[in-house]
Amino acid sequence: MRLSVFWAAMIWLCAITASAHEIRPAALELTEQSDGIVTVIWKQPILSGRKLKMRPVLPDQCPQPETTRQVISGDAIVESWQVPCRLDSGTVSIEGLDRTLTDVFVRLRTASGEDSTHILRPASASFALGDPGGSPASAYLRIGAEHMLFGWDHLLFVLGLVLLTAPRQLLWVITAFTVGHSVTLAITALGLFTLPSQPVELLIALSIFFLAVEVVRKWAGKTSLTIRKPWLIALGFGLLHGLGFAGALADIGLPKGEEIWALLLFNLGVEIGQIIFVALALALLWLVGRISIDQRKWVERPALYLVGGLGAFYTLTRIL
Repeated sequence: MRLSVFWAAMIWLCAITASAHEIRPAALELTEQSDGIVTVIWKQPILSGRKLKMRPVLPDQCPQPETTRQVISGDAIVESWQVPCRLDSGTVSIEGLDRTLTDVFVRLRTASGEDSTHILRPASASFALGDPGGSPASAYLRIGAEHMLFGWDHLLFVLGLVLLTAPRQLLWVITAFTVGHSVTLAITALGLFTLPSQPVELLIALSIFFLAVEVVRKWAGKTSLTIRKPWLIALGFGLLHGLGFAGALADIGLPKGEEIWALLLFNLGVEIGQIIFVALALALLWLVGRISIDQRKWVERPALYLVGGLGAFYTLTRIL
């Protein structure tokens, strides 16, 4: 009884944390022109039908705009304006970012042709102009890894694959999942195919719950196509999860002229995050196997509760 209560509390806590990480990143693009005008494009996610209470603050020499142009694009609102300004000194910050649980991807283009990127977070919501930052494409490697490691829905699905698959098959199953999400990520990110985010997120949640059910069936001695050929279901659901990964790229966009390079780095970051997670899961199972305890009872079954419980939670919240 105590164990059940403990894992119920863990599922509830993880659900709250996971919901926080589902907030997609905002994006700020600053383009300085030679005539002393700065074009600002500010894109932030819409959460529960409303935008987050945060806004970009430019250096003191840049006046606040009297009006902005606003359009709704998918699950985000995009504002754009122009101000007379020079981006040669001062700081750029996001007011209100410290009261959120999201990040902001900033891309800065100066009149001299320099191009840099910065990632702002609630704990570090500003940067100084003149800071070299990073290259636009290389920043996508870090974003991809973080999207995987903090994307609870994707991690839960991979954990379900680990529980379902025999160790000798796991490499091929994870490879199939990688191939699947890489294909749809590339197709969607390059604008060749798109789907609304709401049904995609619902189907991803259902895929997590489905895996948990299949693990229960396998432990009960039953069989199915998923149990016999887990690589096939990993490939199929990988195509679906790729649409979810593409959602993160849709929020920040791909840098012009470097689309393919940025896409490859984002996907590589996703794979690095995935490898880290699988390696940690396998290391935990190996360590537990060295200890004289019931691995199924104390590790695998609680992990299955986590996958199934959160899969059901995600499904219900997306339906409601």
